[in-house]
Amino acid sequence: MTAHTSSLNVQNALLAALVPLPSICFYLAMLRYSIPDVDGVGRDETFWNARWGALCKWGVRHPLGLLNVLFFLNVNLLFWFISFVQHSTWLIDLYWSILPVMITHYFSSHPLALYDQLRSKAVTLLVWIWSIRLTHSYFRRENWNWGEREDWRFSNLRKKHVKNWWWISFFIVYVSQQIFLVGICLPLYAIHRSQLPWTFWDALATGICVSGITIAYFADTQLYRFVRGNSLLRELGGPTAPVLEKGLWFYSRHPNYFGEQLWWWGLALYSWSVRQGWTVVGTCINSCCLAYVTVLVERKLLLKKTRTSAYKRYQQSTSVWIPWFKAELD
Repeated sequence: MTAHTSSLNVQNALLAALVPLPSICFYLAMLRYSIPDVDGVGRDETFWNARWGALCKWGVRHPLGLLNVLFFLNVNLLFWFISFVQHSTWLIDLYWSILPVMITHYFSSHPLALYDQLRSKAVTLLVWIWSIRLTHSYFRRENWNWGEREDWRFSNLRKKHVKNWWWISFFIVYVSQQIFLVGICLPLYAIHRSQLPWTFWDALATGICVSGITIAYFADTQLYRFVRGNSLLRELGGPTAPVLEKGLWFYSRHPNYFGEQLWWWGLALYSWSVRQGWTVVGTCINSCCLAYVTVLVERKLLLKKTRTSAYKRYQQSTSVWIPWFKAELD
């Protein structure tokens, strides 16, 4: 690692640690303001104090509304501005695995939070485990570098819309992420708005979530070893394997996506347990989006001529998402 790369890593790591502070500081200040004065002394109702008080009261009454406002200001606008300076949208890729943890603690600590302790603790622990797994997978893929590259889909769009990327990126990269991330985290809101006791559905949801995390971990690990092995063979001048067909990838073309979806639908099942089934709308949107991403990934894989025929045969014999037995080919 060069001195420049090391310095850039430190800068990006510091940046990643600092970017959520505006929302965190505002929320903590709001919580402090919402606590009644224990000494009975009223607050100084100056013009600005009155406006601040009105904002805090609105945030207390509307947890979902406040979450969306903070997301828009802190993620959409701030991350968007940073992407201009750095010419990269890498931050949103990293924070995809961090924001659900922050949202979980936001809902559980909100003044209107009302929940079953066992369900809340189980879900919070699961979200942390999911986040650690996905964050580890992200850094392992990026060779433990901070902000070395951005998502290939955004890079392709940047090249395609060179002149208009400055405003297109705001909607495609950031506003869309607000829809997806806040949407799939709606079950976390439902969980922390109900005191219904733990049921069979919660136990089933826990099992599904654990299964999803486990499958995604092993699928990502197998893919990482495959890519790394091919890189070493390429450096040595040897033949590389065109398609990964071992482990979970023998039964599914995208077991990592399957595991990820299993996780989110397991989380959605908790909202069914607390009779808030409407919150699965975000999970449905996320699944539809990932189905489209699957198409994009497979198109990209077919572009490389050395693997085209092998991957087409793989497509014909192997299930897309759900692991299943191989189809017989002539």
